[in-house]
Amino acid sequence: MTAYTLPELHRPPAADPATVYTVASGDLRPAANVTCWPTQEKLESDLTAALTDLGWKVRRGHAVDEAKGHGFIDSQRAGIEVFKHIPKDAPLIVVEAVWQYSHHVLAGLRDHQGPILVVANWSGEFPGLVGLLNLAGSLTKAGRDYAVLWSADFTDEWARESLRTWLETGTLTHDTSHVRPLPPLPDADAETALGMALARQLREEKAIIGVFDEGCMGMYNAIIDDEFLNPLGIYKERLSQSALVAEMKQVSDEAAQEVRGWLDRAGMTFHTGTDEATELTDAQLLSQFKMYIAAVRIADDFGLDAVGIQYQQGLKDTVPASDLAEGLLNNVQRPPVRSRDGARELYAGAPLPHFNEVDEGVAVDSLVTNRIWTAMGLDPATTLHDIRWGEEYDGRFVWVFEISGSVPASHNGGYDKSYSMRQPPMFFPLGGGTLSGVSKPGEIVWSRVFLMDGRLHVDLGRATSVELPEEETRRRLDATNHQWPIMHAVLHGVTRDQFMARHRANHLNVAYAPDAATADKALRAKAALFAELGVEVHLCGDVAVQP
Repeated sequence: MTAYTLPELHRPPAADPATVYTVASGDLRPAANVTCWPTQEKLESDLTAALTDLGWKVRRGHAVDEAKGHGFIDSQRAGIEVFKHIPKDAPLIVVEAVWQYSHHVLAGLRDHQGPILVVANWSGEFPGLVGLLNLAGSLTKAGRDYAVLWSADFTDEWARESLRTWLETGTLTHDTSHVRPLPPLPDADAETALGMALARQLREEKAIIGVFDEGCMGMYNAIIDDEFLNPLGIYKERLSQSALVAEMKQVSDEAAQEVRGWLDRAGMTFHTGTDEATELTDAQLLSQFKMYIAAVRIADDFGLDAVGIQYQQGLKDTVPASDLAEGLLNNVQRPPVRSRDGARELYAGAPLPHFNEVDEGVAVDSLVTNRIWTAMGLDPATTLHDIRWGEEYDGRFVWVFEISGSVPASHNGGYDKSYSMRQPPMFFPLGGGTLSGVSKPGEIVWSRVFLMDGRLHVDLGRATSVELPEEETRRRLDATNHQWPIMHAVLHGVTRDQFMARHRANHLNVAYAPDAATADKALRAKAALFAELGVEVHLCGDVAVQP
């Protein structure tokens, strides 16, 4: 009998009593990790002080790498190695003051047997709250129990008592009483009938979403498997971003310049310079316009109903940012794109819904919204936003919804109220412009499709995009990323902490309606469509679904 040398299984260390372990998931982009590290250090210091005051010792699960200039877990392999040295049954806190790639720590968190808490600082400086929500959505999809908590500096009584509760019980429950199931909708209602008819059409005739590579920036929650999509009548066309670059090379400079000329005539402002490293240049814009044309032509090749460009990671080192192209795609009025032979205008008079960062939950949502809003004669332009941050203003809590520059111009009030600025170098080394502006005041429907308990869910709610004084808008932009488009949003019947406790992703999808009554009707049609497709529908806050 042959004797084999069997591998020796790794045994994690035993947990120290009254000790909580911490980890910090970071970006994959070194520049972002280095830039954000001082803010992360402060959050960890604030949290450690709070935990120490509560009588607990804190042990960081991984050292600061002085050579790299930060202490983040910056790859999936690094995360796997870190978790080998963390006791499996120890209380564990994932501390996030930055955007993070959830797959860096997902392998370790899946296997961890102790209680897990994800915390973030309540700050707009860097997208730590966005990172927390993405990790929460990923853990929800994975079916792993966890808790979440947020605070400016963990000195407030609410945060301290929440920490105490989690340390003593391993759980933390927030108020989610604003969420309720969809009640039966009246069969005779016109919007209900419309939603059901559009659902049956989608399931029968089917739709295709084009995915230029999946899993952008570690967003495990943003990948919806075919087994969940196909019963809705939605199928994926899996595309390579290298094909997008190859198609860009086939677009002439003249065609790209025609896009620029159209936008100039429409009144859009471009803040350009000559320094490729720090400023938006005409060459960067030309590349982005080629991407816009290439994406539309590829979509036409495959008969796509919606498209998503990942951009990160490979494209960030290859071509300027995709955001300007994405915002153009989402708008009804946009520069015309013709087929390669010039014989046809592609997707004429209509948006080609784009789901930023290939978030497939948003893909489903945008596809559905586009069909309902179009059938109702409304502007079907949609966009997603990050849940970036928010503060009280004039007696109301006003959210900062913000994304990296892919908002359709109609949301800003038109191209003449939109502008393009160079993307931040730490995220976008090759630059590229945004499609930015301040979202116009008006009534909106917000929504989110996500995976939970092995099935698709959707949260639906209402909000108002409000106008703030120019100086307050500037303060909020300067407190986040001033280059990016911003929406000042007031949610209807949902508090700050309720929203944070419930949201299962970093993104939220929005669409405008001309008035409150029409927004309520559109939401009702959307709820009926999703329910007919078998998606579990939840109403959030003050939502009127009865005609």
